[in-house]
Amino acid sequence: MKTKKILITGGSGFLGSHLCRSLLQQGHEVICIDNLYTGRKENIADLIRNKRFTFILHDIEQPIDIIADEIYHLACPASPPHYQLDPVKTLTTNFIGSMNLLELAKKYKAKILFASTSEVYGDPLIHPQKESYYGNVNSIGPRACYDEGKRCAESLFFEYFRQHQVNIRVIRIFNTYGPGMALNDGRVVSNFILQALKGDDITVYGDGSQTRSFCFVDDLITGMISMMNHTDGFPGPVNLGNPAEVTVIDLAKKITNLIGKSAKITFLPIRQDDPSRRKPDITLAKDLLGWMPTVPLDEGLKKTIEYFRN
Repeated sequence: MKTKKILITGGSGFLGSHLCRSLLQQGHEVICIDNLYTGRKENIADLIRNKRFTFILHDIEQPIDIIADEIYHLACPASPPHYQLDPVKTLTTNFIGSMNLLELAKKYKAKILFASTSEVYGDPLIHPQKESYYGNVNSIGPRACYDEGKRCAESLFFEYFRQHQVNIRVIRIFNTYGPGMALNDGRVVSNFILQALKGDDITVYGDGSQTRSFCFVDDLITGMISMMNHTDGFPGPVNLGNPAEVTVIDLAKKITNLIGKSAKITFLPIRQDDPSRRKPDITLAKDLLGWMPTVPLDEGLKKTIEYFRN
C-alpha cells in the first residue's frame, strides 16, 4: 500500500483522533489541524511522539498552505451545547472553513472528504432516511447553525466538484459513540453514562419515545476510510450509521442495567426541532463500499462505559 500524506481537520476531536490513530496504524503520514475549540490535546497525547504525526494549532477559517494527498474535513462542533454556544462561528466554520480546504484540494489536486451529518435530514418525514431525501429542516431554528451549515457546506463541495473538478467525497454521519467522547459532550450516550455512574437522575427530553441509531466509533472510522479509498470517483453523499433503531428511554434503561445501578428517570420538555426518529438507510454504503457496522450496541456501550469509568 502506498504511503500517503493525509491532512485531518478537527483531528483532536472525538472522531478525528480515532481517524488519526487508524491512519497512522496503516503507515501513513498524518497532519492533524485543530483550533481546540472542542477538540482536546489529551485525545492525541499518545500520538505526539510518532514521527509520522504532526499537530498544528490552527483555525480553518484562516487559509493554510499544506501539500497533502488526501484531506479529511471533520472540523466543526457536533453536539448542540457546543455548536449553539457560538452559532455564527458554527456557520462560518462550515462555509469559510470548507472553502479554504476546497481551495487547498484544488491547488494540490488532493482528494477531500467532508464529514456531513444526518442532521441535514432535520426532523425527517421519511423512514429510514435515504441519501435522496431532501430533508425537513427548520432553517431559522436553534439547530439551524449546524443543520444548515452542513447543508451549505455540502452544496459548496458539490459546486467545486462540478465547476473545478475537485475530487470530493461526502458522507453523512449518524449518531456515533465510543471511547474518547468528551465528558461534556452533551449528547445522549455520554449524558446517560455520566449520570448513571455518578448516581444522578437520568434526564430524558420529551417522553423518550424518539428513536436514534447508534454506531460504534470503530465501525464509523472504517466506513469513512472506505469511502475515501473508493476508486470509482463517486462523490456521494453516502450515509454511514447503524440502522439498529432504539428508543431513547430504552437506551437509558440499557445503560443503567449495564452499569448495574438503578436510577430515577426525570423527563424534561423536548427541545425544539429535536428529531422524532432517526434511522439510516445504508443500502448505498453496503453496495458501494461493502461496508456495514459490526459492533452490537451492548458491546459498544460496555467499552464506552469502561472508558468513562476510568
